[in-house]
Amino acid sequence: MGRPGLGRRQLLGATGGLAVAAGFGFAGLGSGADALASTARTRVRYWNLFSGGDGSNMIAMLDAFRAAHPGIAVKDSTLQWGNPFYTKLAMAAAGNRAPDLGVMHIGRVAGFAPGRLLDAWDVDLLATYGLREADYTPALWQRGVIDGKLYALPLDVHVQLCFYRKDVLRKAGLLGADDRIVPITSVDDWFGVLKEARQATKKGLQTIGLWINDQNFQWWFFVAFYTQLGGTWFDDARTEVTFDTDKATQVLAFLRRHVSDGYADPAMGSVNAEQFINGAPFAWEGNWSVPVYSGAELEYGAIPLPPVFGTPATHAESHAFVLPHQSDRGGAADEAAHRLAAYVVTHARQWAAGGHIPAYLPTLSTPAYRRLSPQSEYASAMDHQANEPKVWFAGSTGILAQRVGPVVVSSTVGSARPDAAARRMRDELRTLLAMKNPMDGRTAAQGGTAA
Repeated sequence: MGRPGLGRRQLLGATGGLAVAAGFGFAGLGSGADALASTARTRVRYWNLFSGGDGSNMIAMLDAFRAAHPGIAVKDSTLQWGNPFYTKLAMAAAGNRAPDLGVMHIGRVAGFAPGRLLDAWDVDLLATYGLREADYTPALWQRGVIDGKLYALPLDVHVQLCFYRKDVLRKAGLLGADDRIVPITSVDDWFGVLKEARQATKKGLQTIGLWINDQNFQWWFFVAFYTQLGGTWFDDARTEVTFDTDKATQVLAFLRRHVSDGYADPAMGSVNAEQFINGAPFAWEGNWSVPVYSGAELEYGAIPLPPVFGTPATHAESHAFVLPHQSDRGGAADEAAHRLAAYVVTHARQWAAGGHIPAYLPTLSTPAYRRLSPQSEYASAMDHQANEPKVWFAGSTGILAQRVGPVVVSSTVGSARPDAAARRMRDELRTLLAMKNPMDGRTAAQGGTAA
């Protein structure tokens, strides 16, 4: 439960995404972490958490950078995904042993003591390497800003999607003239679609894979639909909980209905990908599953989570480059770290091959990106992001998901009533709001502004 998606990424290996990447003309895989140019004058130490297909794509991008910048040696190290990575990164920064460049989920940045464990980006230096604030959507850029300084440079937006099998939906009469799923704009629409799809589904397969028992996925789905309802979390001062239990109950009841009406099976556990590959009509997954399903040569599509409550919104996180704190940050290595980050962001077509939406806006408008399928079908999710609140305990696999995610699961599987689970969620939010961040000893109200 602590590492969703790893198995699917391992299934990918070096297929799928790299096949697409080859079409963009990028360099093949090199020697990865140990590829140090003998003639390099400057060395950049770079830590990341990318495994499987993501890792393969990142290595290819780094090798392209090495070829273009022989004077910079990139020493990249891949660490274990999730909290082990963040623990090691924090310890390295606190002990003045930090790498020159790192990667974080942008939702974790507010809790990483910006200014103490993270150094701010030099936006003027980034601009000299061709990367400017205007190259991002304003909301995404601001997610990396704390107290008026940029601490996280977004690489992508990765979102939760509704994957659908076109062959099954075509049989059920659920594809439009454009060969895409029919529009869904309400709860009734959605369950009507599920009902029709189930009739066209082979025996032994669930209608939809929902990662029912996984606290992270269930939390991500909740965030999406709660945002669709216009739900809020805290006041601007981060001193009061504004969580709406009535709206939360609506969302929890919606998620629960997938199980109670027999469309999703808790016993399927973590075999949603296998079920989808074998013919299940739907799967709600992160966009990192795109190379897996494309590699299986399925006839499928992918859209953001359906706007069943009227307003489009799907859960979104972002991988972002950060500068772990160094007491003597500056000089050639720091400049090279800026150059490397800017290069990867501005050459993110490679990254799009793995299913992620590039954060760099010029990439989204290129013909090469618009030809990608199903990426181009869900690119609109960039403009309809449902993000976790900007507080120290939020972010991918963070304390918020650990504390509230199991409550969502309890409602989805039926061990708690949706209204009771909603009240428990509100109580947990109140507890977390009063807690102190172990990184700096401050509560959310005492932390940086949500600029």
